[in-house]
Amino acid sequence: MANAKPTNNSAPRAVSPKPNGTLGVGTGDLVRNLTGRQESIKTFAEADFSARGRERELVETGLRPFRIGSSANVSPSPTRGIRAKPTVTIPPSVTIQAPQSPPKGRSLNINLPSASSYLSTDVPLSAASGGSSPRHFRIPSRPHTPLLEPRKSPSLPSSQPPSPPPPRRSGELKRESSFKPLPPPVNRAEKPKIGNKPISLGFRTEATTLAPIPTPNANDRSSPFNTPPSSGSSPDHEIPAPLPQRPRPKNPPDSQTLIPANQRVMFEPPPVHHSVVNRRKDQEMNGTGRTISPQVTGEQRPALPTRPQASSEIAPTRNVSQVSLMPPPPPRPSVDRTRPVVNTSVPPETQFSTPPKRVFSTPTSQLQTPPRSHGRSMTVDRTSDRTPAEFRTPLQTPIAQEPRKSLDIASSILPGSNAAEYPDSSHSNRRPPYFKQGAHEISTRYDTRIVDVCGEFVCTSGHLTRVWSLLDGELVMSLAHTEGIKVVSVMFKPMADVKDEGTRLWLGNNIGELIEVDVPSQSVVSTKSNAHTRREVIKLYRHVNEMWTLDDGGTLHVWGADNTGAPNLTNPHASFRVPKGHTFSMVVGDELWHAVGKDIRVFVPTVNSSAQFQVHARPLGQQSAGEITSGTTLTSQSDKVYFGHTDGKVSIYSRNDYACLGIVNISVYKITTLAGAGGKLWAGFSTGMIYIYDTTQTPWAVKKDFRAHQDPVIKLVSDRSSYWSLDRAQVISLGQDNAVRIWDGSLQDDWIETHMQSSEADFCAFQSVKALIMTWNAGAATPSHLRHSGDADFFRDLLQSSDLPDILVFGFQELVDLEDKTRTAKSFFKSKKKDPHSEQEHMSHQYRDWRDYLTRSLDEYMPRNELYHLLHTSTLVGLFTCIFIRAPLRDRIRSVSAAEVKRGMGGLHGNKGAIVVRFALDDSSFCFINCHLAAGQSQTKDRNNDITSILESSILPAERDHSVRQDSYIGGGDGTMILDHEICILNGDLNYRIDTMGRDTVINAVKANNLTKLLERDQLLASKRKNPWFKLRAFQEMAITFPPTYKYDVGTDNYDTSEKKRSPAWCDRILSRGRDRISQIDYKRHEVRVSDHRPVTAQFDIVTKSISPKRRAMKWDDCQKQWLQTKEKQAYEAKLDYLSTYLGFDATASKKLILQNQKTR
Repeated sequence: MANAKPTNNSAPRAVSPKPNGTLGVGTGDLVRNLTGRQESIKTFAEADFSARGRERELVETGLRPFRIGSSANVSPSPTRGIRAKPTVTIPPSVTIQAPQSPPKGRSLNINLPSASSYLSTDVPLSAASGGSSPRHFRIPSRPHTPLLEPRKSPSLPSSQPPSPPPPRRSGELKRESSFKPLPPPVNRAEKPKIGNKPISLGFRTEATTLAPIPTPNANDRSSPFNTPPSSGSSPDHEIPAPLPQRPRPKNPPDSQTLIPANQRVMFEPPPVHHSVVNRRKDQEMNGTGRTISPQVTGEQRPALPTRPQASSEIAPTRNVSQVSLMPPPPPRPSVDRTRPVVNTSVPPETQFSTPPKRVFSTPTSQLQTPPRSHGRSMTVDRTSDRTPAEFRTPLQTPIAQEPRKSLDIASSILPGSNAAEYPDSSHSNRRPPYFKQGAHEISTRYDTRIVDVCGEFVCTSGHLTRVWSLLDGELVMSLAHTEGIKVVSVMFKPMADVKDEGTRLWLGNNIGELIEVDVPSQSVVSTKSNAHTRREVIKLYRHVNEMWTLDDGGTLHVWGADNTGAPNLTNPHASFRVPKGHTFSMVVGDELWHAVGKDIRVFVPTVNSSAQFQVHARPLGQQSAGEITSGTTLTSQSDKVYFGHTDGKVSIYSRNDYACLGIVNISVYKITTLAGAGGKLWAGFSTGMIYIYDTTQTPWAVKKDFRAHQDPVIKLVSDRSSYWSLDRAQVISLGQDNAVRIWDGSLQDDWIETHMQSSEADFCAFQSVKALIMTWNAGAATPSHLRHSGDADFFRDLLQSSDLPDILVFGFQELVDLEDKTRTAKSFFKSKKKDPHSEQEHMSHQYRDWRDYLTRSLDEYMPRNELYHLLHTSTLVGLFTCIFIRAPLRDRIRSVSAAEVKRGMGGLHGNKGAIVVRFALDDSSFCFINCHLAAGQSQTKDRNNDITSILESSILPAERDHSVRQDSYIGGGDGTMILDHEICILNGDLNYRIDTMGRDTVINAVKANNLTKLLERDQLLASKRKNPWFKLRAFQEMAITFPPTYKYDVGTDNYDTSEKKRSPAWCDRILSRGRDRISQIDYKRHEVRVSDHRPVTAQFDIVTKSISPKRRAMKWDDCQKQWLQTKEKQAYEAKLDYLSTYLGFDATASKKLILQNQKTR
């Protein structure tokens, strides 16, 4: 667990689940927390907190003055004057032994002959620190005694007898002091070392006067579970009856765990939290008791005043109005690993609306810290076998934790999935899911970061609060706030009548006010000032007919429904405390899932405090994932809760046993928001993209990805009321560009398109064609060079062994010498208008030579009865694509077009980039991409960016016919992008290298034919494994079985021996994408030595389709009918969920309301 830093704030402190390991035990703090006086004089801490307007939370320290005989006088309390130390002849109450004292080799024992109440540690410690008291008492007898640091004490003089340990306030761990504390030791798990010399407990003159209080009788002693007196009221006779519990996992308190105070003689090692437990029973059951030998040590120190005490026969629960309901500390594993950890819990009490001036930090409506298996002691025998291992061997972490079984899975993945396996994006749809009717976008025209939606209305707020209609985008309400006032949370309020839903708003601002606004009248209905005193109301929640409000100090108010059935701003019905540092929270059923950083806690706020507030004392969390930013649930998977993290991971938890079901890595970018709609998981990212996932598949499938905003997506809200009020499923997104966009949560167009494509066999005829693809970086070689070298037969052998392909695609790179800087610079900077022929003619000459050479080769080497037509040629500064087709296919091809993407010099020039050629064969769309990407061993990121730019560019003509779009293109595309096409084949000098291997190592592996070792380090394959948003993940590549094709000495079979000595790599690649319509037959390289690259070829078998218009029309009508049936079913389920789960109606009433709603439409 992360350590919570101490803060000196004024909020009431309770037991925090995050101990920070900074428990102050210095002598300057020993007397500060005496709060047992029944007088009206405030302590310094109370005065300070009263001035700040916040309640101070104190706890019973458990310190009682010992008695001498039956009627001994109580030692006087210290006053501001210097008082003489009384001389006492009785033995002291405590003898302190130093563990393993190096100088003398002896130890002291704690002596408690009759005053064990000094060692009472009934009240658990809070992890909050620092802010308990602004001033400190000092001890006059030791004017230079430094503040003792946690876990380590300075050497104490041995000339004076030991003093009884002072009280410690449970609301603090680290106390401020006028002395500068020593730095904490590295070993945070070590117990405090008490030296040989005892420390005096004489009081300084500036200490607050503590009036003596008569010692109560033994039968009046208060139970450690009783609430100390507050505001003059005595809790001695206040034992409220326990309220009924919500069925949650719990550990009821055991009344048999209470023992007399004089038997509690042990201390927990600081800064470990502790709770009231039965020491005697623990010793009998676990054998952890320690013998404390009586010893006379000299002068008796003044006794400390005590609190009025109540009977200890019954351990009553505290009234909730007197406590602050903070989450308890996490249960800690027993240091004796052979004994189980025992949990104790105290049932909750009644609600509270206004805390009293004195409240106490021990939460009674939640789990208490379990007892330790060993007592708290001032000495530790580090040589004993019975000493806990954590104190014999220093730990590197502040807290030793046992492994979590089901609550913490450090590197869990979904069953059946690979840890490096990302969601499958090969079938993703990129069309934004707009509605056909209504507004698509609303510009807020001001800076806003919060949004809520209910039916027809959407509200954004900040310095202004505005409401728009989603039907026409018109502004319905605009409310300006006072200067300096900013609304930081907004939520539509539950209404008594379901027809009025969406007409009232609650706003929480930055000064702790709550405001209720009526939307139709554009007026403020009511205001609750200081609902959260000077605290930002960071979150509003809606739970059935209640509203919950949370501030940045951790105070949670529950506003229940009044006699009208709707909540109002009169007074909260109950208040609770949750940890500070809120990063995300949401209501799931009746529970509040609250995240702070990586930790998740589950609470059950109720109006009458009838349920145990915190479900688990130990927070849930996954250390292998980043901090939590968002979360959601899916109606189709009501037993799961999804959380998004800063590192692009999604963790899944079970609502049944709160176990982590798995972690899925979906992105390398921060997940900013999550939402659930239509059974799909919607995720918004810091890039402005929204991805929609089908979580029922393994691995997850990306159903849709589209750019929703130019800036990060701030919030996604799935409107659960939209089916009820608008008969549609709508999702609202708010971007950092201050735009609200409305999306179709049912993905109607996608459903229809997917259904039609899956039914193509009903209205299509299919044929198979073969394609041969060649890629070669020719290195400025010409056909003449090829003819006069030993490689003159390359094209002859290639064509004759190709088995008469229907489509031939020849992709060349570097047909122009890009190393010729003069010629390249001229092509970059020389104006084509001034000289339209010279350089272009030179380059065209190179391409024409290759075009003519290929044409002659086909005529010469193919059978005489097979005729091939030149379909298209395209060029771009060294890139050259030449496509031939067999004569029978010529009339079946249409819509031929080409485009280019320049990536050289920041996208300005074509020395790097791609040529794209597309056409339609029958009713199937084809796209061929010839690439030359950024060079360099370490330029993987640049190459990935080149690929992204090429594949995401809208560079081709759009298809205007909507039916053709659906039939011939995929992914919701219109044909403008490469990935809109059914068949995509990408080839080129991709320039991906082999990582983290030296040249000699690579060459030796090639010689040993150990290609697997090299392919594991191939940058392209590694990017596909590690980057879920790498665009080539959607492409397939046949297994590589040939040696690297780059880089050779020209004319030889030797890898580069030049001065640069470049490492071999598979730079020349061919990849394909076509779902089940394309299959690769072979993948091989050819030995051509006129270039420093070897050419690579691949053959494919491709299935094309021909659509029957009549049968398609019939299928389209059938598909529309099926969609209406599907939508009707989805609408009924969504309405039922909205009425029963969200609004709280029973099933019968919900169904009756649905029938009435259908009749009125």
